[in-house]
Amino acid sequence: MKDEYTSRKLSPHQLLVFGFTGMILLGTALLMLPYSTTQGITVTDALFTSTSAVCVTGLIVKNTLVDFTLFGKGVILVLIQIGGLGYMSMATFLALLIGRKIGLSERILIKESLNIATLEGIIRFMKGMLLFVFLAEGTGAVILTLRFLKEFPLKEAVFQGVFHSVSAFNNAGFSLFQDSLIRFRGDVTINLTIMSLIVLGGIGFLVVDDLYGWVKKRQKKLMLHTLIVLISTAFLIIVGAFLFYFNERRYFFAASGPSSLETVLTSLFASVTARTAGFNTIDYSVLQPATIFLTIILMLIGASPGGTGGGIKTTTVTVVIMNLWSTIKGRKDTVMFKRRVPEALISRSFVVLALAVIFINIITLVIIDIEHTGFQKTMFEVVSAFGTVGLSTGDGGARSFCATFSDPSKIIIIFTMLAGRLGPLTLFMALLGQKEERIRYPEGRIMIG
Repeated sequence: MKDEYTSRKLSPHQLLVFGFTGMILLGTALLMLPYSTTQGITVTDALFTSTSAVCVTGLIVKNTLVDFTLFGKGVILVLIQIGGLGYMSMATFLALLIGRKIGLSERILIKESLNIATLEGIIRFMKGMLLFVFLAEGTGAVILTLRFLKEFPLKEAVFQGVFHSVSAFNNAGFSLFQDSLIRFRGDVTINLTIMSLIVLGGIGFLVVDDLYGWVKKRQKKLMLHTLIVLISTAFLIIVGAFLFYFNERRYFFAASGPSSLETVLTSLFASVTARTAGFNTIDYSVLQPATIFLTIILMLIGASPGGTGGGIKTTTVTVVIMNLWSTIKGRKDTVMFKRRVPEALISRSFVVLALAVIFINIITLVIIDIEHTGFQKTMFEVVSAFGTVGLSTGDGGARSFCATFSDPSKIIIIFTMLAGRLGPLTLFMALLGQKEERIRYPEGRIMIG
């Protein structure tokens, strides 16, 4: 009897694309219901909002606080949760609740959606991941609710706490405040809680699981993947915060005159949120060009594989940099922590980087041609969409800059968000398909460099 996956004749990549597209369309339909919005919504804006939520981006073309009812906000919250964990993770969670067995085809899809190397122990891994997610989000919700009780009635404080905790852990960046988190720039509790949730969601449960096993002494060494993720994440946060402060010390910080604590919190938050979260405690429209460019780089790098964030991933950039260093030094192998990186992995890393850069530049040029907007401002929006970040220089109000775009450009941004969430390589594999080469040709010499 043929396996269910084989009989469909669809690759795991294609099934992932269909699954995410289906969730986006369902979310669009729900957001178009009369009781989802206060004044109605166009198909394009509903599709955009649904895509932004499912792809955990946070770019908005409608004011989340004003334009959506409680039901509409609830729909967005559920879409964020499903999009952050992956629709297969949520389907597995429901299957486990009702006691249904998980088949091979479903295990393959889970493996692809979570970017896991092997099928071995995948159900145990899933159970641990779901437990960790709900513990992290629950803890964050309690802390934020207690803080919001100072400003809101109990019911509103609870909803605000849950919404922002889920949005932060899933690196979505949706906020129920018109200025995102600008009003809380100097608030230690909110800043540290949101940043912690962003980082925990962004590093991926594979890292958390490996750390747990190492602490419990089930294993002697951490995986190479874990070491790279932890070191690159810490490096990017610290260096990003320093460069943000250095670029803005004579401009934003000089003009606003914050305390030393607020300066540190603002710089750290800007560095953390740029790598796919999308919350902001500052107005990005007033920042210097150098700071905007720094943020573009951080948004492009993004989070880590298996996490809730987007971008080309910390591990991809690390592998590319280390391979370049090895090539310059004349070394045959790329070695990190006394472990050799496989050639196939190096090749894949360069492909992901190249596809991302080419894709972003093409999309930016197309939108500039349609909208006649400035280069840096447009690229910032495109990279924010591709990296599923959600940061924006704004439309002058509470919405993202892309809210001013025409429908064709909004559709392009929608496609960009989907490409960023799935990964450009996964998307192109799904669209173009793959087939095994049966003929191998002789090598040819080409002069390069």
